[in-house]
Order: sequence, then structure tokens, then C-alpha cells
Amino acid sequence: MLTDMSTGRSGTPDPATQTSRRSHDDAPETAEMFTRLAELDEGPERDSVRDELVAAWLPMAHRIAGRFRDRGESVEDLRQVAALGLVKAVDRYDPSRGAFESYAVPTITGEVKRHFRDRMWALRVPRRVQELRNRVRVARRELTQNPGSAEPTNAALAAHTGLTEEEVAAGLEALESFSTLSLDAELASGDDGYSLADTLGAADTSYDVVVDREAAKEGLRRLPERERAILYMRFFEDMTQSRIADQLGISQMHVSRLISRSCARVRDEAVGRRPGGAA
Repeated sequence: MLTDMSTGRSGTPDPATQTSRRSHDDAPETAEMFTRLAELDEGPERDSVRDELVAAWLPMAHRIAGRFRDRGESVEDLRQVAALGLVKAVDRYDPSRGAFESYAVPTITGEVKRHFRDRMWALRVPRRVQELRNRVRVARRELTQNPGSAEPTNAALAAHTGLTEEEVAAGLEALESFSTLSLDAELASGDDGYSLADTLGAADTSYDVVVDREAAKEGLRRLPERERAILYMRFFEDMTQSRIADQLGISQMHVSRLISRSCARVRDEAVGRRPGGAA
């Protein structure tokens, strides 16, 4: 006949022993304290009972915080967040609705998850993208948990999660975007090492020159031959107005007026205006 280890007797275990069993060692017996807390009015006595309850259940909060270690946040900060969730659970708990632990665990876990969702991203990411990231992360872990499993494709992840491949792609991108890199971070080692800043592009002013030349080309073609020659000598051969005037046998003042008039005409045509200022 089997013997009950807790009672030393055969048969049904002692009911008192069954009552004292808890799911975890850090789940104290505080039902009477919660009943007392619910009956007390605001004041020092109620605050004292509340503090005792928080202290009694703090080890459980620390245990829950430990589940989220090695995710980029210090254990001490995680414990503080879990403690905040514990305080909220104590304040909102209704003793008539079941055991405190069954209410506190999801409350504390949710507080820690919200911390990661709202505080740990280097850049603010929409909640929808964060949810896609979590679903894709879990699916990828489930599909690769067997030894020798290959990295799942986007199609496989989509079939496993019920998402579209576009949503899976967004989730995968978010997986790599939880934290940011310094622009000085090295992307390669050795003599050929370069930083992230070296990969950033810059505006190329040559494109503006090409656009300006194409826009002015037709206007230059429509200028009289002498005015085209003057502009060529001034801007391409870098000749002074005095040298141009001597070469053409006209005054420097006349050269200046021709340059100004020609440039204004070409500019007006390039921006889509007719001579005289009409749009």
C-alpha cells in the first residue's frame, strides 16, 4: 500500500497539506491580508498592509523579470518594471475573483512586455510592425527548433503565421531594427575596414549641372550668332569683357549689355517664360 509522504499515513493526503501547496515557492499565503486591504479605507494602516503585500510578492515579480533577461535590458531595470506591474496588480486585485497569483502573473508580464514595446526600440515603430516582428520571431523559432532545420523562407513563414509574404518581410526587417548602430561602427575589419558613415550617399551636384545645361540648350541655340560667340568667349574661354570688346571691335559697355540680355533670354526660356515676362 502506498504511503503519503506528507502525512506518513496511507490513503488520502491531509487536506491541510493540499491547501498549502502552491505553484511556486515565491507565492506566499496572503489571502487574509488582501481581504483586510479591501476592507480598509485610505490611510496609513492601509498603506502599511499594501507595502507588506508588495514585499511578500516581490520575489515572484523578480522571477518573472528573469524570463526576459539577455534581451538588451539590464536585470535590475527589468526588476523595477516588474515591481511596478506588481504594485498595479496589488492595487487592482479583487479577492472575490480568485487567487492573486493568477491575476498578478499576466499583469506583471504585460508590464514588462510593454516596456520592451514602448521603451526599448531605438526609433519609434508602429505597434502593427512590432506585432509582425513578434509573430515572425516566434514562427522562425518554431520552424527551426528541430536539429538540422534550414532557415525558413518567407513563404514558409507566411504559411505558418497566416500572414502575407509582404507582412513577413516587414516583420523580418523589424527584427533587425530593434537597435541602432553608430555611424562610426566598423562594418569590416582589416586594412579595408570602413564605417557605416562611409556607406551613406551624398547629393551629387553634377546632376544639377546636367539639368541646367539641358534646360538652357535650346535657348542658346536660338540666340544670334554673335551673342552665342560672346557667351562662349566669356563663360567657356574665360575672357574678360575688355578682350571680347577688342576682338569684336565694339565697346565694353555694349558687350556687358549683350551678355546680360542673352543670359536673361536663355533663363526665361529655361524656366518656361516668354520674353517680356509673360508666363
